[in-house]
Amino acid sequence: MYLGLDLGTSELKALLLADDHRIVGVARAPLTVDRPHPLWSEQAPAQWWQALEAVMAELRTTHAKALVQVRAIGLSGQMHGATLLDAAGEVLRPAILWNDGRSGAQCEALTRAVPRLGEIAGNLAMPGFTAPKLLWVREYEPEVFARVARVLLPKDWLRFMLSGEAVSEMSDAAGTLWLDVGARDWSDELLAATGLTRDHMPRLVEGSEVSALLKPDLAARWGLREGVKIAGGAGDNAASAVGMGLVEPGQGFVSLGTSGVVFVSTDRFLPNPAQAMHAFCHALPRRWHQMSVMLSAASAVSWAAKTFKFAAEAALLEAAASVALADRARCPLFLPYLSGERSPHNNPNAQGVLFGLTHAHGPAEIAYAVVEGVSFGLRDGFDTLRLPADMPLREVALVGGGARSVWWGQLLADIFQVPLTLYAGSETGGALGAARLAWLADGGAVAEVCALPPVKQTLEPSSEGADGHKTRHARFQVLYMALRDQFR
Repeated sequence: MYLGLDLGTSELKALLLADDHRIVGVARAPLTVDRPHPLWSEQAPAQWWQALEAVMAELRTTHAKALVQVRAIGLSGQMHGATLLDAAGEVLRPAILWNDGRSGAQCEALTRAVPRLGEIAGNLAMPGFTAPKLLWVREYEPEVFARVARVLLPKDWLRFMLSGEAVSEMSDAAGTLWLDVGARDWSDELLAATGLTRDHMPRLVEGSEVSALLKPDLAARWGLREGVKIAGGAGDNAASAVGMGLVEPGQGFVSLGTSGVVFVSTDRFLPNPAQAMHAFCHALPRRWHQMSVMLSAASAVSWAAKTFKFAAEAALLEAAASVALADRARCPLFLPYLSGERSPHNNPNAQGVLFGLTHAHGPAEIAYAVVEGVSFGLRDGFDTLRLPADMPLREVALVGGGARSVWWGQLLADIFQVPLTLYAGSETGGALGAARLAWLADGGAVAEVCALPPVKQTLEPSSEGADGHKTRHARFQVLYMALRDQFR
């Protein structure tokens, strides 16, 4: 039995996985985000621990016999968050999260300081990454920065609490801008540019390796055996790929979560920082991945449902689906940049826009515009991926909460003009991947552990309406370029 822990932005999820691939139990605990100032996004790590205690207590109540059989724990988590510890291991301030946008000026300073940044880290400096956050702390909270003894990513802080060991792994560390992603090692040059050294960093392992052992007192409290291994784990998207079995070159997914992700596995380091594409290490040795990220995907649909008085997101999607293909050309256009944007624009100041409203437009047309705008944003990210001729795109899964809408999935297939596959269990995401990485750390073979789930449905792209999608996508891109310099 294996336990996967997935520390997201809005919840912590625990999943028990048997070695015949059965999901035995799942427990969840909600999390909240603090936004004390514009562009800020923070969480207190103590909240993560409270959530972990809650899910473990629930699993002990509902699945005590399974917990006793757990051999290893895997960790997955939201990437990029800066969790700062002093020499005693105490948290110095709330963690600055992946969707925090305050460090734009520090990104520019880091880029000037290290002209080779994209070559080493495989990514542009963006406010979401960890290194610029530390530059911001150094500038605006110097008394805190002076006390920083260790910087941990969110899931790695949980590992520290679980084991007493400061450890990270390649996929999550690749999102800090301190990792030499091709070499899979910390970069002294990038660390020095933020006033840090290797002493501030956790040691590194591969995601499928043993990183530490669970503390005996926690094992006793939660009903686990002694000596439970803790795998390296993975950042949330790499963990999701492992959970879906998408680890071979050319396999990938589109994720419709709070943020939107287009992900493809590779067998080599293939950066394209000029278009704000991310090139990260995968969770398995000698594997990497490319990834584009838009900051507001399903969250834009949630915002629109609330703002325009739909009963729920499902009601908005139903209204959007009611707009006939012939009528879509007359719908407004929506720029989905409610929290700025990463790929391909790298513009933290980008804003949402609903353009072209007339008296003829009602809730259904606005609903369609919002869903279409998110889909166009994902397509822009998809176009940043650069796969060589010897590594063709093999298959693309559709995952995340938005994947529950087959209509939206079909719209994405039509806009991307690639088939999208819905797999059973895709909603388990990073927690399943974390459990699988625990299985690998316990000696499992990749071919056995990282099997593809059963196919529920394949959404083939339709040629009907393809020209209309191209026309509106082109207008969408022109609209952003026309307004880019007006965003402040």
